[in-house]
Amino acid sequence: MAKPRILLNLFHPNIEHSRGNRMLIEKVRQISNLTCRNLYQEYPDFKIDVKKEQQLLLDHDLIVFQHPIRWYSGPALLKEWQDQVLQYGFAYPPGVGNQLKGKFWLSAVTTGGPQDAYRSGERNNYTMSELLRPFQQTAQLCGLTWLPLFVIHSVLPVSMNGISDEEISKRAEEYFTLLDGFTIG
Repeated sequence: MAKPRILLNLFHPNIEHSRGNRMLIEKVRQISNLTCRNLYQEYPDFKIDVKKEQQLLLDHDLIVFQHPIRWYSGPALLKEWQDQVLQYGFAYPPGVGNQLKGKFWLSAVTTGGPQDAYRSGERNNYTMSELLRPFQQTAQLCGLTWLPLFVIHSVLPVSMNGISDEEISKRAEEYFTLLDGFTIG
């Protein structure tokens, strides 16, 4: 069985200053069936090549959206990308725009806060799953299968109570295993 084609779209405006997202990307880049793209490098002016992006979606089976959590969502370019690329007649509605039907969506995200801050009654009041529900609904509307979130919490610098590089490296190994071992069917 052929390995599924994986498109990893990284949305990080300052990847050079990131520990978590940078270590994740460095680890998974070696996967042979993975196309890895840094969208902030591709589109620093936010002028998205819609046809190119749509073709990339068509050419891949698993679409990974990797980004830090910014104000309980994704970075601005991710929203712009969704608005431009997931067009009516291409990505939705069902029966009209079903070009992505049967593909898979994985959100791989990092947070500055600890895991226990993301639950009812705590600082952020909601779980990560609840906060990212708009992405899940977007996937559903576009006919993609929503996969369980991959989250790394507390990626702040160690001096700010963030997790160690060793812990991020361990999670990067888990991310690698998840993507490299992904199968359809």
